[in-house]
Amino acid sequence: MDTHDTSHRQFADTLQNPQRRTLLKCSAWAGAGVLWALSGGIPKAFALDQAGQPTDPAALNSSFHFVQISDSHIGFNKEANPDPAQTLQVAIDKVLALPKPPSLILHTGDITHLSRPEEFDTAAQLLKGLPSTVHYVPGEHDTLDEGGGQLYLQRYGKGTKGNGWYSFDQQGVHFIALVNVFNLLPGHEATLGAEQLAWLADDLRAVSSSTPIVVFTHIPLWTIYQPWGWGTEDGDQAIALLRRYGCVTVLNGHIHQVIQKVEGNITFHTARGTAYPQPAPGAAANPGPMTVAADQLRNYLGITDVRATQGEHPLALLDSTLV
Repeated sequence: MDTHDTSHRQFADTLQNPQRRTLLKCSAWAGAGVLWALSGGIPKAFALDQAGQPTDPAALNSSFHFVQISDSHIGFNKEANPDPAQTLQVAIDKVLALPKPPSLILHTGDITHLSRPEEFDTAAQLLKGLPSTVHYVPGEHDTLDEGGGQLYLQRYGKGTKGNGWYSFDQQGVHFIALVNVFNLLPGHEATLGAEQLAWLADDLRAVSSSTPIVVFTHIPLWTIYQPWGWGTEDGDQAIALLRRYGCVTVLNGHIHQVIQKVEGNITFHTARGTAYPQPAPGAAANPGPMTVAADQLRNYLGITDVRATQGEHPLALLDSTLV
């Protein structure tokens, strides 16, 4: 059975089965995190100790790793987190504490909450404390200015195409930044658009099928929960272009929790945000900031560390909370 169809059936069952819903919530927001070492597209989980390190030290052997940060929402000030700048700083401190600095850092959108210049300024001041170059894609909260995303593009769009998509190569990995937060319509999922899909097809023509590919975007390319718009309507066209490659990792933010799917040699992985949690798919009337006890908030926030490992599939995913 196609894993895409299976995931939809599982989520439908979740809505009807409160016990399954609780299981999904617990697995999506687990405490210290899990290191996923993938072989031939199949993930193998390594338990983490309370310090956030795998119980099997060999799982972290790597020559190259990078970090994903997402959904910092600088400017948000509601009960769910009155000070997202402080929790973003905790995430930055966690990156600085890694035994080895990451080769690069990906921020998968919603840098700000309302796209205000002062929010971008505060985020930039904090993020410049990171030890490596940061590559960005916008979230929908970064495109709320009167220019429809021009403030974001003025800061982060230099050298990009269209509304900010681009690609680059580093240490044998081809990175592709896709943008799916413009022209959002109520009741619909996100879109990439024909121009960006044509660019993606052209970009991939020069990439060997044996080259590891990392795609990063804000809203998931695969449909996680259509009623909340948690997916990309034309994402299947991008996924089809990626199927011939032996190792593809697709990273996104937006839903503020960890959910993973493996489909052939493509691993889809959503990240926790650094600002506030959101409910599991269908577990509430609507998505949005979820208030938890103040002393528990950091259990719901986190970062993702992606490492090159030995084996058939060279990337492993290590999620950790801000505790």
